[in-house]
Amino acid sequence: MTRRKASPTSPAVSWLRVIGCASALIFAPAGRAQEPPASQTTDASIAAALTRISSARIQADIEKLVSFGTRSSISAQDHAANSAGRGIGAAREWIKAEFERYSKDCGGCLEVQTDAFIQAPAERVPAPTPITNVYAVLKGSDPAAAQRIVVVTGHYDSRNSDILDVTGDAPGANDDGSGTAVSLECARVLSKLKFPATIIFLTVAGEEQGLYGSAHFAHMAREMQWNIEAVLNNDIVGGNKDVEQDAGTVRVFSEGIAVAADDAQLRQIRTTGGESDSNSRQLARYIADTGAAYDIGVRPLLVFRLDRYLRGGDHYSFNQQGFAAVRFTEYREDFHHQHQNVRSENGIEFGDRSKFVDFDYVAGVARLNAATLASLASAPAAPTNVKLETASVENDSTVMWEPSAGASGYEVVWRATSSPEWEHARSVGPVTTVTLAISKDNVIFAVRALDKAGHRSLAVVPSPER
Repeated sequence: MTRRKASPTSPAVSWLRVIGCASALIFAPAGRAQEPPASQTTDASIAAALTRISSARIQADIEKLVSFGTRSSISAQDHAANSAGRGIGAAREWIKAEFERYSKDCGGCLEVQTDAFIQAPAERVPAPTPITNVYAVLKGSDPAAAQRIVVVTGHYDSRNSDILDVTGDAPGANDDGSGTAVSLECARVLSKLKFPATIIFLTVAGEEQGLYGSAHFAHMAREMQWNIEAVLNNDIVGGNKDVEQDAGTVRVFSEGIAVAADDAQLRQIRTTGGESDSNSRQLARYIADTGAAYDIGVRPLLVFRLDRYLRGGDHYSFNQQGFAAVRFTEYREDFHHQHQNVRSENGIEFGDRSKFVDFDYVAGVARLNAATLASLASAPAAPTNVKLETASVENDSTVMWEPSAGASGYEVVWRATSSPEWEHARSVGPVTTVTLAISKDNVIFAVRALDKAGHRSLAVVPSPER
C-alpha cells in the first residue's frame, strides 16, 4: 500500500523527549522530516510459509465443497445423506476430517473441535435445526501468550435463489467455499509452525439463515472470556472471473464506532474525534501494514464501513460481542453468481459455480490472512491502560501505558485527524511514558509493542487522562 510522504517537521516540534523510569532521553533532529511508520518486519519463517499456500489445493477444496450439491444449513444431516455425500452434514464431516488430517501431519498440533447447537425456528429456519461450527485450535507455545487468540473464519453453508430450498443445488463455490478454503489452507500451512499466541481456524454454518453459527460461537467466546484479539472473516473472496475484476485488490471492511460501545465510550469518541479508531479499524490498518511487508499477490483496500449496502457477514457477530473483526471480500462482485439457482437465461449464466472462481486470487487472499495471523500470533501483547495526559493546556503531549508481556520496546505512532493511516512513528525503547513536542489537539496518537525480532502488536489509541 502506498504511503504518504511525510512533510518536514517545524522547529517548534523538532524534538522528542522520552521519559523512562529513571532517566530522560532527548532526540533533537532539528528540521528533519518524520519518518513514516515501519510496516511489519518481514519474518523469514512466515515468508517461507506463505510460499506453501497452494492455489491447486484451494481449487481442490472448493470443488470438494461444491460436490456436496447443497450446503444449505437446513438441508439433510442424517446418516443416509451424509453417507451419500450430499448436504450440510456431509460437508461438515469432510471439513472436520481435513482438520484432523492436518493435525496428523503436524504430530497432533491441532485440537479439532465442534460447536454444535439447535437453532430454534425463525424466519429462515422453519423447524428446530442442528447447526455445527467446525474449528481447529493451534495452541500457542508460550503458556501466558497462548491466552491471546486470533481467528480466521469463513462460512461453509450455501444457498440458492430460495433460502428455504433444501434439495436444489446450491454450489456455493465463491459464497462461501472460497472463505472456507482460506481457513482450511491457513490451517494446513500455519500448523507447520509454532507461535507464542493461539490461532483458531474456524468454519461456521448458519450464515445464510441469519449469522446463527458465528453468533453462537462469538457468544460462547465472550461467555468463556476468551481473549480474542482479532477475527478475520473471509466471505466471497473468489475473485470472480466473470466481471470487471481487480485481481490485485481485496476489500477489507471494518466498523467505525463499535456496536458494543457504551454511553461513556460514545461520549469519549465524540470528544476526542475517535470515530475511526475502533479496535476493528486498528486491525484493518494492521492488515495493510502486514500486506506491505510480504509478497502477497493481492493488496488490501481498506473500506471504512461495516459492510456493503444491504449485506452482512459473520464479522458482525464478533463485533456485537466487542471483538475486533473485519471482512475480506473481492473487489467487484457478480450478483449473477450469488444466491442464484444454476441456470442460463438470455445468454447469461447464473449460479455460484467453481468455473467462475479465480483460484490464484483466493491463494493471494489466503496469504494475506496467513501473514496477518502469523504476525499477530508472533507479536507481544498490545499495551494496556494507554492514557493521554490532558490535565493541563499545553502543546506537548504525554502518553502513558502499562508494559506488555513479551515486549522489548514500544513505538508511538501518530497521524493527522483527517488521515486514514498512521503517518509517523517513533521507537521509544523499553519505557512506559513518553512526552512529544507535538500538540495532541492536532493529531491522533497510538502505541504498539515490539519484540526483539521486530514483530509489532496492534496499535492502541490512548484515552484522555485528567
